[in-house]
Amino acid sequence: MSGAELLAVAEEAARAAAAELIAHQASAHSSVESKSSPTDPVSAADLAAEAAIRAVLAARRPDDAILGEEGDDTPGTSGLRWVVDPLDGTVNYLYGIPQWCVSVACEGQVGVIFDPLSDDLFSVIVGEQPLLNGEPITSSSCEQLQRALVATGFGYDPLVRLGQGAIVARLLPEVRDIRRGGSAALDLAWLAAGRYDAYFERGVQAWDTAAGLLICEGAGLQTRALGASGAQGAGVLVAPAAIIDELFALVGAA
Repeated sequence: MSGAELLAVAEEAARAAAAELIAHQASAHSSVESKSSPTDPVSAADLAAEAAIRAVLAARRPDDAILGEEGDDTPGTSGLRWVVDPLDGTVNYLYGIPQWCVSVACEGQVGVIFDPLSDDLFSVIVGEQPLLNGEPITSSSCEQLQRALVATGFGYDPLVRLGQGAIVARLLPEVRDIRRGGSAALDLAWLAAGRYDAYFERGVQAWDTAAGLLICEGAGLQTRALGASGAQGAGVLVAPAAIIDELFALVGAA
């Protein structure tokens, strides 16, 4: 199957999940449980959205492996694996804050991030320029850290947040400003489209970043792995080449 055909599957899966999320949003608060902590929710909408993605993949790509946030790690025989987040930004979704999305990636092949509220579809075929609603996107060309608008996110565990707060306090005087949207996948999509200049976060999972990193790399941005720091897990930094070393010196240290 070609990259264009895989991308069509990814888009179909993302739109199927989005339809479930829109249908469930009005009643989402009534079906919420906690996962890793009281502040880490999962709703019936998350589960329905992932089921919709898996149904599309079962029909279109039955031999591929699937890793999803809410479902089992399903093995495959084709050598391809899909990494999916049916709802990235669950807290925003539950509170009616319009910063959440669906993320679908086939590793090393294609990535899609779909924001159903704005009808924005960010997509990439590896080796080609990423697109927003079919039109090429251009990432930031920021060359000075003090002019950089930097996005980040925070974990659910209080000890993790304590460490993240210390890093933000160190970074804030050195940059234009910091934004915390609430959806790592959408942060990465917006970064690729030039709406931010850089992004970093520890504690993110593969399903949070799989599609977004493909889109950012396609847009010419550089990535650096962030090692675990204290209670914080490993993470990622994404930025233009001109500022990534200086930014890494501030956020990469323990």
